[in-house]
Amino acid sequence: MSGHPGFVPRPGRGPGRGHGPAGRMMGGEKPLNLKATLRRMLSFMGQFKGRLALVLLFAVGSTVFSIVGPKVLSEATTVLFDGTVAAAAGTGSIDYAAIGRILTVTLGLYLASAGCAWVQSWIMSYVSQQTCYRLRDAIARKIERVPFGYFEKNSTGDTLSRITNDVDTLGQSLNQGITQLITSSVTVVGVLAMMLSINVAMTLVALVMIPVSMALVVVVVRLSQKHFVAQQRLLGALNGQVEETFSGHAVVKAFGREGATVEAYERDNEALYDAGWKAQFLSGLMMPVLGFVGNLGYVAVAVSGAFFAVAGAITVGDIQAFIQYVKNFTQPITQLAQVSNVLQSLAAAAERIFAFLDLPEMDEGPSSVLAADLASDVEFDRVRFGYSPDAPVIRDFSARAAAGRTVAIVGPTGAGKTTMVKLLMRFYDVDGGAIRIGGTDIRDMSRAEVRSLFAMVLQDTWLFSGTIRENIRYGRLDATDEEVEAAAREACADHFIRTLPGGYDFAINEDGTNVSAGQRQLLTIARALLADRRMLILDEATSSVDTRTELRIQQAMDRLMEGRTSFVIAHRLSTIRRADLILVMRDGDIAEQGTHEELLAAGGFYADLYDSQFAACNDRFED
Repeated sequence: MSGHPGFVPRPGRGPGRGHGPAGRMMGGEKPLNLKATLRRMLSFMGQFKGRLALVLLFAVGSTVFSIVGPKVLSEATTVLFDGTVAAAAGTGSIDYAAIGRILTVTLGLYLASAGCAWVQSWIMSYVSQQTCYRLRDAIARKIERVPFGYFEKNSTGDTLSRITNDVDTLGQSLNQGITQLITSSVTVVGVLAMMLSINVAMTLVALVMIPVSMALVVVVVRLSQKHFVAQQRLLGALNGQVEETFSGHAVVKAFGREGATVEAYERDNEALYDAGWKAQFLSGLMMPVLGFVGNLGYVAVAVSGAFFAVAGAITVGDIQAFIQYVKNFTQPITQLAQVSNVLQSLAAAAERIFAFLDLPEMDEGPSSVLAADLASDVEFDRVRFGYSPDAPVIRDFSARAAAGRTVAIVGPTGAGKTTMVKLLMRFYDVDGGAIRIGGTDIRDMSRAEVRSLFAMVLQDTWLFSGTIRENIRYGRLDATDEEVEAAAREACADHFIRTLPGGYDFAINEDGTNVSAGQRQLLTIARALLADRRMLILDEATSSVDTRTELRIQQAMDRLMEGRTSFVIAHRLSTIRRADLILVMRDGDIAEQGTHEELLAAGGFYADLYDSQFAACNDRFED
């Protein structure tokens, strides 16, 4: 096997496996830690301390005004009762002026209570929505820093569920829960104080019902807690399945897998239904159970109040106020029970959000080395890498590429070709050895600096929802319309673009299905041409275009690769034959290297690949 001045391999050994994880897995759900999650949520909201203090102040004010109201109103009842008795006995009459004054004061108290409630609700809505905004922003920024391996192992729909469903659940629960927690707590304390001021013995009778209520609340919370956690987890799983099914809708139809898809969906939906109805049913038990306990309290208070009224120890107005306070006392206890459910939903959603925010991040690396100062030669020095420690993909890969060379990387599926590209772009960092550009280890450069050297065209085309002009301009955002159209002409895309409604302003839909696969690939090639980077990576770049179109594109590719260090993963024979060097990978190492003619003459592994895969097509690419 002859050498080559542009690329000097150093043989390695050992088998490798594939070029990346193929499946997607749902991560396990950790048990809900209510206290820790709520503490962290409060810490995250620390930036709103001032507004939360105002919420507390106005919530307390609203509750206090509401609590004082029945006591003041009871005086009107007493005046009315005493006046009626006096009128019946002929010793007096009803003092309507006094009743009017009391009612006016009561109206003022309730208006003040409503005003405070409105203000605290307005502030709390702002705080909850700002919290949701900041969490969404934090998740969006986190996505840019999470290692690529996470997205290869986890469902896209589950990640989307965290930024949509979980954040929305948290925002709604936060808005309801915090306000109810404050008002209910203050109401319990305030009402208890007012009840004690009226009659201690009757208060003790009413308090007997509290331990029963609290015991029931604890039982229901413990039973429903696990179902709330499961509900959030299963919702994320179901969203993931729906997202994947719709993104591959054509494939599902083509292979007749509608029945299996529906069956899988129904199975997951059934599990979500099971967890959801259990959580809602158990939490819904609180209201009727606590209502029953509260009614028992009413009976006990009515009997004891009648006894004290006969004995002259309490007025009729105080009995009326006390009964109203008993109702106001049991109501916040019920609300606190509901708050516990709301806080469970909040904690379940927050835990999933924080679990994502706590994921390890990619080390961006130092930014002291600038890509513009480096030469364009690339060296792989005894590179070792595996997607998991026990499954190495690249075992011992060493080679050096001179600047301006076009290197084709070929080999069977799973040989490690695409993995080398991912390592070169720092989508992953090597486990051992080093990759150097211009003599500098790429780990000594920021990931952004490394990627600024490369333009990339992949087999899996990616276009976003926007116009064709915007999709091409994505390669260089400051490009003019004329430069965009010139790049499209070089990529042989201008003709089909102008046949579309609106031409360059034609809107591509969310998944790019309103243009063909070949047209999508032409657009990504135009994007790479427009980017005009010093290095180029082509990974099966023309796999979706026909032979005639490929021959036209090849001329543009030749101009694009001229003077650039280019890495071409074997896509079609014409590019491979024109490469300065062909690097043959097998089991994660270099098996052979040389030009097309040299490798065929050697009669080795490449020659076998050529005979089995390319010979039938050879006549199409003759010069």
